[in-house]
Order: sequence, then structure tokens, then C-alpha cells
Amino acid sequence: MARNEEEDNSQRGHNNAGSATEAVRVRARPDPFLVVCWCFSLITSVAAILCIAVNVIAAVLSFKDGSDVFDGIFRCYAVVIAMFIVIAETEWGFVMKFCKVLEYWVGRGMLQIFVAVMTKAYPEDYENRKVLILLQNIASYMLLACGGVYIISGILCIGLLKRARQKKEVSRDQAVRDLQELEQRREQLEALLLVEERV
Repeated sequence: MARNEEEDNSQRGHNNAGSATEAVRVRARPDPFLVVCWCFSLITSVAAILCIAVNVIAAVLSFKDGSDVFDGIFRCYAVVIAMFIVIAETEWGFVMKFCKVLEYWVGRGMLQIFVAVMTKAYPEDYENRKVLILLQNIASYMLLACGGVYIISGILCIGLLKRARQKKEVSRDQAVRDLQELEQRREQLEALLLVEERV
């Protein structure tokens, strides 16, 4: 009888553990708002990378021809700032620590619009560079649109909402990890109890 009661108790413990794990799985679903923000960051990064590519090609052509060295230098600055946009979109803590302005979406949007204007500032009268001008138009308008969305979202305080939800998700993930560690520890203690009871 005692063994049957122990087996029932252990089965109840496993059932409770299973239900706790299921509850953890239900809570661990990603926040749809943060997923949308992540997708928008990805689109912005792609637009900035396209601006980098266009400006690198334009800089190489400017230096190669030797006709407009100042345009080549201008393109190099555009490449550096566009790289900074890509790094800012990763929201790496090290970068955000030193550039607090980029935490705010209005500042980030203004920087993106600045790079879009730098990319667009290219003479369109070259007949043999139609492909480059087309790529430059696509890249600059994409980044301009992303910058506009960032500015409007920043004015509507969506960036603050995103940061609040990120903090909430981090604390929830930490709670899930703590619960999983407690479950593992409980299972280890149950195994030790079973070994001691057999001895």
C-alpha cells in the first residue's frame, strides 16, 4: 500500500511538472508587437545595406575616374553613417550606451533620412550609369520611408512602448528560466529520495 501511495504521489508530481511546463510554454510565446518591430528593423537594415552598396560603387567610380574626388569622399561618409544605422538597428547594448540619441526613434529616423538624402545626392545625367542611378533611387527612397516611419512612431511614443515590452519579455524569460531550473532541481531531489528509499 505504501508503495502504491508513493507511486501515486510521484505520478502526481510528474503531472504537476508537466502542467507547469505546459504553462511555461504557453507564456513563452513571442510578443506580436515585438515581432513586427523586429521585422521593421530588418527592413531598415536591408535598406541601409543597399545604401552602403550603392555608395561604395559610386565612390569607387568617382575615385577611378578622378573627375570628382569630392563626390567620392562624400560617398565614403555616407557609407560610414549607413554602417552606423545598421549597427543601431541591432540595438546592441554597447552602441546604445554611448549613443543615447539612437534609443529614441525620432533621432534614429532623422539619421536614416540624412543617409537617404546623401545617397540620393548623385548627378542623374550620366547615360552609362542608369543601373546605379536606379539602385540609388530604390535604396534612398526605402531608407527615407523607414526614417519617416521612425519619426512618426517616435512622436507617437511607440519606441517607449517597445522598450517597455522588451523589459517585460526579458523578465518573463528570466522567470521561465528560473522555473525550469527549479523543475530540474526538483527532479534531481526526487531521484535522490528514490535512491535513498531503495537503500
